[in-house]
Amino acid sequence: MDRNDTGGARDDLCWPLEASVSNSDELNWHAGASNRVLDFHGDPASAQLTVFSDGNHHMALEQSLQAFAAQFPSVGEVFYVTLPPAVLLPLMVRPAIRLGNLRLTLRPHIFISPLDVLDALVAREQAQSPAAFARSRGCALLVARGNPRRVSGLEALLRDDIRLFISNPERERASFVVYSETLCTLAQHAGMDAGALAARLETGTPGCVHGQRVHHREAPTAVALGQADVAVLYHHLALRYVRAFPDRFDMVALPGSTDVGAFTGHVVTTYGIALIGDGGPWGASLQAFMQKDTVAGIYRHHGLEAAPAAD
Repeated sequence: MDRNDTGGARDDLCWPLEASVSNSDELNWHAGASNRVLDFHGDPASAQLTVFSDGNHHMALEQSLQAFAAQFPSVGEVFYVTLPPAVLLPLMVRPAIRLGNLRLTLRPHIFISPLDVLDALVAREQAQSPAAFARSRGCALLVARGNPRRVSGLEALLRDDIRLFISNPERERASFVVYSETLCTLAQHAGMDAGALAARLETGTPGCVHGQRVHHREAPTAVALGQADVAVLYHHLALRYVRAFPDRFDMVALPGSTDVGAFTGHVVTTYGIALIGDGGPWGASLQAFMQKDTVAGIYRHHGLEAAPAAD
């Protein structure tokens, strides 16, 4: 959400496609104002390197790609997309996507994602073996600045007067499972009714708001607009919103989270990077760069940590 957004009316008209050639098999991407183009970065026409990445660590990826371009200025433009794997995976088969009436044909040189997603691409012979480079540091809660609903921890998530935002259990299943399993495990450890919480998260009720397509954009928007009182997020996403919009958000820690080491009850996600085909002229260089200390420091600054070294 733009800090300077004046709260004007949203364009909710469902405009028909306007194109000289139409293909109903192509993905027509439109998921509301905050999802329309924010996760498409750069100029695909001039880029020598195209990267597909899941979006929840987009702030660290941006800075890492800036560092890569500074070290290798000959790469010029890097075009990268930061959308959920469920959106990106179909583009590996049908590479055209429409943003309104703009049609892009996108063929990545690099795919960055949780390791299980990359392993599936390798099994389908769509990617080379991935290299792990980062992992998450548990989950946290995001609330409006000043925490007006007094959300102090897990107990608030079962209150009748609290609306919790969580990613969509179908369209963003990977992140939903991370959040749901973390919250329910922590609830069980705290002696709460974990079954009731699990049902609330999965089915959606007046007290649970599901995202639609891209929760790393929708969650802060929902909290900022008062559509939800609290959102469950990766620690690094909540940290991003507090830093980007310090006058709009606060972060509430969850039990079991620590600055270093293991996370009791928290599901941790490991991120990897894989070449698509031969990776083009720059893919192998980026894969190597993403495993360097420079990138580890960037990801650490943004609330993640380096992946453990392979045995």
